[in-house]
This record gives sequence, C-alpha cells and structure tokens, in this order.
Amino acid sequence: MNEKRGKLFIVSTPIGNPDDITLRAINMLKLSDAVICEEFKVAAKLLSHLKLKKELLQFNEHSGLNDLLDITDKLQAGQRLALISDCGTPLLADPGLDLVRACIKNDIELEVVPGVTSVMTALVRSGFPAEEFVFAGFLGRTDRDREDKLRYLSEENRTVVLLETPYRMKVMLEAAAKVMPNRLAYLGLNLTHGYETHHYGTFKEIYEKFKSEKIKAEFVVCFEGKNSMYG
Repeated sequence: MNEKRGKLFIVSTPIGNPDDITLRAINMLKLSDAVICEEFKVAAKLLSHLKLKKELLQFNEHSGLNDLLDITDKLQAGQRLALISDCGTPLLADPGLDLVRACIKNDIELEVVPGVTSVMTALVRSGFPAEEFVFAGFLGRTDRDREDKLRYLSEENRTVVLLETPYRMKVMLEAAAKVMPNRLAYLGLNLTHGYETHHYGTFKEIYEKFKSEKIKAEFVVCFEGKNSMYG
C-alpha cells in the first residue's frame, strides 16, 4: 500500500532584514499546505512580503496537547506544513521542540531549511572565539534568577551568547555588571537592520553607557569566557 505521508519543513526566516530569506525557504513556503507560526500578525506580514497566501496554524508557548495533536493529525493525513518562528531559526529559544519530537516519534518526515539566526550573527560580529561557544538562551525573569544564571555562566571558559526580550535589556546589563563587571562583552542592537549598532567593552562600561538611555531594541549579548586570551 502506498500511504500518503506528510512532511514538516522547519524554515528559518529573517531576523530583521527581509532580504535575508533564502530561495529555498521561499520555495518550501510555497510548497506548504499551511504555515505553523507563533503569532498570526508576524507570519501574515512575512507572507504578504513574499506575496504568498497560506493558511496559518498557531503553535506557541501557550499551545497545549490538543494543538499538537491537531497538527500531527494533519501531517499524518499527508499535509506538508512549514514551521516558522517570529524570526530566525525555529527552536532556538522558540517554541516547536514538542512538535519536532512528535514528528520523530511518529516517523513523520522532517526537512530543516537553514538560514539566518541572531545567535550566529552576533557571535561572528563579536570578535570573540567562535570555534567553541555556549548558547545560554534567556536569563530568568527575576533579579535573583538572572544573577544566579550569570554567576554560573561567569565560570564558563567558552564564549557565551545570551538573548533577552527588549524590555529587559537594562536589567540584564545591570545584573551582568554586578556579577562580572570587568568581563569583556559585545552588545548587538537591531541586527541586520540598516540601523543596527554594535557596542564593545566591559559589562560595567556597556551598562554605564545605557543605564540612563530610553531604549527598546532587539538585542543579543556575547561575552568572553573566563580564561579567554582575547584581552
């Protein structure tokens, strides 16, 4: 029996500059019966830019088991679906892991479409060693959680990459300046946009630069390992 099987495309999308989408990513979105996204508005804007009309299925941190089963049912029924995040590469500090695991468990075909990611963009721009690094994701929501995680990461010998939400930039820099004031760091704001900016120095210096600024921007932080020879 020749059973029709579905397929999940894991598609990387731009982190800021819309020109960063790949031809392969566009083709996979065209081939897809529907697009799985975090937020309808963000996905609709991307598809509109690409002049594509697709059904949108929402899957984010608020999604439950029923949402997961609905999507896997569609895949098992033979649909081809594209998973995207709000920006960048899905699953890197974004929802989607449960869906990928469900596909592996149910022998649903997966195809990863690589592309831009803020993690690698910042790492390469930072000037810190990139042959080994730690992507530590997001820090905690409370002051104590942030400081505890930063203390743990301050002992890491490899370059560390951190993400945070725009409204927590200054509290993150303040915590880092408290935990490791003299550690060399890089702060990239609005990466890939025409107005991106780049800031180097110790955590203390970068925090002093921004502590009185009213700023809300997408950002990534990299800092050198404890025993780095960079300095």
